[in-house]
Amino acid sequence: MKKEYDFSKGVRGKFYNAEGEFNLPIYLDPEVEKFVESLSSEKKLDRSQIVNKLLRKDMEIMELT
Repeated sequence: MKKEYDFSKGVRGKFYNAEGEFNLPIYLDPEVEKFVESLSSEKKLDRSQIVNKLLRKDMEIMELT
């Protein structure tokens, strides 16, 4: 690494996108990942769709209790 860097010609916010979205990575336990993977191939759906459906069901259950 250099001791000093010249940022005099730098542009602040050049790559900033106000409408950009950031999706958090979610790490599943291996057995859960296998379950989701098999379900997604069986139902021919994306893994994220399967996880969202499962979580929505859990949300419904939590609201009932």
